[in-house]
Formats: sequence, structure tokens, C-alpha cells
Amino acid sequence: MSFDIHGLCPPRFAAVKDAFAANFTEAPEGLNEQAARFSVCVGGEVVIDLWGGWADAAKTRPFGEDTLTPVFSTGKAVMMLLIATCVERGLLDYERAVADDWPAFGQAGKDRVTVGQLMSHQAGLPGFSESVDPTIWFDREAALARLSEQAPMWAPGTASGYHPITIGLLAGELFRIVDGRSMGTALREDFPGLDLWIGLPEAEHGRVAQMKKPTAAPDLGVIDAVKRAAFLDSGSAPGGRGSAEWRTMELPSANLHGTAKDLARIMAVVADGGMLDGRTVLSPGVRAEMLRERIHGRDRVLPFDISWAAGLMRNEGLHIFGPNPTAAGHCGWGGSCAFADPDARVSGAYVMTRQSPHLIGDPRAVRLVEAVYGGL
Repeated sequence: MSFDIHGLCPPRFAAVKDAFAANFTEAPEGLNEQAARFSVCVGGEVVIDLWGGWADAAKTRPFGEDTLTPVFSTGKAVMMLLIATCVERGLLDYERAVADDWPAFGQAGKDRVTVGQLMSHQAGLPGFSESVDPTIWFDREAALARLSEQAPMWAPGTASGYHPITIGLLAGELFRIVDGRSMGTALREDFPGLDLWIGLPEAEHGRVAQMKKPTAAPDLGVIDAVKRAAFLDSGSAPGGRGSAEWRTMELPSANLHGTAKDLARIMAVVADGGMLDGRTVLSPGVRAEMLRERIHGRDRVLPFDISWAAGLMRNEGLHIFGPNPTAAGHCGWGGSCAFADPDARVSGAYVMTRQSPHLIGDPRAVRLVEAVYGGL
């Protein structure tokens, strides 16, 4: 083996370390790692934290304990938690209409969309219904005005349709209205000590690992206008400004940078009774409301039957976050994921630099999670 595996893994989880090593040499579907990190908390305590590989394609910079990885949509798990903290403080209610706090959002038939429906991808705004220049994403006010004026692409509340990037603008603005801060600022101030960033300062860019893009496009199934708006139109994702400006913008649905260890730790809030480092973040009632099923069925964007909570994919029917159906989590473009299992009090996160075309349930992550439960 031409690399070293570093970190923490007690003997009872030896199968996890074996699976982690195998992902570099005999990964499912040939997705051999370039670099990766896998971390797990049990009862809020970090019990597994493994990393290895190279942070750059030229193999000049080892992937280290302080290396940051872009996790794309896995950041939606953190976004979900930040919205839940607003519910905890009485600033939001999952059953209240978004337009009650943000009147402009209620245009064009969206006046009755609730916070819970927005967070479970039922609002009908998976992308821009008319073609836009991809630089619009860097103009927050212009992009929000366009989405606020837009009619839903289906009747809100009748189906889910994954909002890959727009949900970050929408949830981020709702948070800003009721809290007064951006999500990036709140993450730094309310969860100090966690190496997680929504909007990465330029001074931290040197710590970011280099990603290797997938060699194939994901399978979205039959393409229609909804899927084109979400993923395939030229303006469906930010572009035209370069990677430095992309990293620094605050788009909680798509550009969180962080470590697997601290993703696992923040997900321990969901797994371990609403607690983090001895501090109560969420009460039992709010945590239950956040995790309960909001809609279940064939998603209009992702080609899967999904049970959506208020911001997380529930494990029921997916079986990608361990054996318990009450577990929940989120996956990111290329294979990263973060999950929480309240029944087992387990949370975890997987990050990597070699991206796969899997939309959810990357087999490298699944084999690691399965090995964890084998050691519990």
C-alpha cells in the first residue's frame, strides 16, 4: 500500500479500518480513493476518525487532519440543523407559511408553502423555470427576486422534487430574515470550534483538497422540464466567476467546506438527544418535528422513492445510513455523506476527493457504514 492510514479506530471497529483501506485498492465499481476521511460518533463522542491519501492529484500534499473538503449537498444537513435552531428559538415554525415571515416569497401561488414543505423540497422551485445566466447565483438579491416571482413547477405539497441549489438560497434567506445573520455567520458563532464553513475565507483556501470529477454523468432517469431546471440547464448552477469566488460565497445547499470529524460531531445533535458537547441545541420536541416524515414517494428530480424529513433524507426504504429506518442524513455530489441514527446514538460522515456518479448511497460510504454497525 503506497499510503498510510492515520487516525483513530479501536479494535472492535477493525472491520471499518479494513473497509477504509479497501476503498483505496479495491473499491466497489473501481472507485479507488485518491483521499478520504471517515468519522463516527457514538453517544456524541468521536470513536472513529480515519484519513489517508493525497490532497492533490500530483501527490505532493498529504491529506491531513486539517484538510478541508468541499462536500456539496452534504452541507444541506448543516443547513437543516440551522433552520431547526430557529424553530427551537421560536423564530420559525415548520407549520407556518414561509410568506408569513417573507411576504415576497408568497407570489405566484406560493403563499401557503410552509417551512416544513420548503425544507422537504415540496415548494416547486428546483431551479429557474426560464433560462438564466449562471452568474446570477453570485447576486443573491437578483436570484431571490427571480425565484420569489416564479410560479411553482408543480402544486406545492403534492410531491417532492429535490432542489439541489435553490434550497440554499431560499432557506438561507428565510434564516437571515428571522435571525438577522447569514447561515455562515451563525455557524461560526453558534458552533465555535467546528471546522465547518458556509462561505470559506480566502485565507483558508490553501487547506482545500483537490477534487477529481466523476468520469460519468449521474443517471437522472427520464429527463423533463423539472429535471432540466434542477440540474441540466446552463444556469442551473453557479458559473462564470471561478473557484475562488465560489468558495467564498455563502450557499449552504452546495458549497460547505469542512472535515468529516466535525460533520459527524454536528450530526451528533440529531443522534444524541439534541446535545453537542454537553450543550442542549435542540429539545426533544423540535428534534422529533425535524425528523418526522413530511412526504414519501417518487421524487420529481432524483430517480428514487424518498421519505423526506425537514431537510434530511430518511433512511426508510433507502438503507444507505445503516440498518435502522429512523436514521436520516444527506449525500453530496460525488459521494460524500453525513448521517445520524437516534436509535443507536450514532452519527458519521464520509468525505472523499475522487467523485463518483452516484446521486445517493455511494458504495464506498455504504460499506463503511455497514462495517460500523457490525462493530456496535
